[in-house]
Amino acid sequence: MRIKTRPVVLTALLFIAGGTHAQAKEITVMISGGFKAALTQLAPRYEAQHGDKVVIVSGPSMGKTPQAIPNRLARGEKADVVIMVGDALKTLENDGKVVPDSRVELADSSIGAVVKEGQPKVDISTEAALRTALLNAQSIAYSDSASGKYISTQLFKKLGIEKEVGNKAHQVERIPVASQVAKGTYQLGFQQVSELMPEHGVTFIGELPDSVQYITRFAGAIPKGAENEAEAKALLDYLASTEAQKIVHETGLKSVTNAPMAEKHVVQ
Repeated sequence: MRIKTRPVVLTALLFIAGGTHAQAKEITVMISGGFKAALTQLAPRYEAQHGDKVVIVSGPSMGKTPQAIPNRLARGEKADVVIMVGDALKTLENDGKVVPDSRVELADSSIGAVVKEGQPKVDISTEAALRTALLNAQSIAYSDSASGKYISTQLFKKLGIEKEVGNKAHQVERIPVASQVAKGTYQLGFQQVSELMPEHGVTFIGELPDSVQYITRFAGAIPKGAENEAEAKALLDYLASTEAQKIVHETGLKSVTNAPMAEKHVVQ
């Protein structure tokens, strides 16, 4: 009798396992560069714990490129989660593009700078040093997202060098600024620290001084029409958890601050 019942038990177990596997979902995440390094490390851990598959689709939080997250959504591309710069996400919220009250704050990101590997490190530790570095640089690069918008429209003005650097400061669309500095296309590159750190061929020289720093908030939400809304919420909750935030810190991001926005220049 034991010999006869074992196959029955085994068959039942296989049926249960197969059923569990069949219920696994693919969670499509549209994500901008600032949080991508963190998600890339956290996705396998989440998949091992929950069984769902995380599919990453990259694109800027804003801008005119077809890859930009708002443009992807506008032409009907589907996603279960969007993770992007907070103020860009706020625009989607105001436009009714995401599920109400689904927003989850994930991390804060500061701006830093890099030079090509092997080149002398430039001092940007004070406003005076940063101003000198920018004036002396042969070429300057910044992103087409939140950090680049701040640098081109506010930072140069604050330092009083807008005219002096106008002809040598260039916006890099879609691709990481550090990748172009590594090629020698630009001498000095600025972007969010979490987007600079994953790139090879560059040397990180530090963050902007506190007096002119600009902190970008990254947040996630569930787009309207998401096919896996419950799974999307579970993933966002995980990314905001204490467990996940340990990895978030390692990629150059910081846990969400409660400091006043005016003091820290936080854009949510």
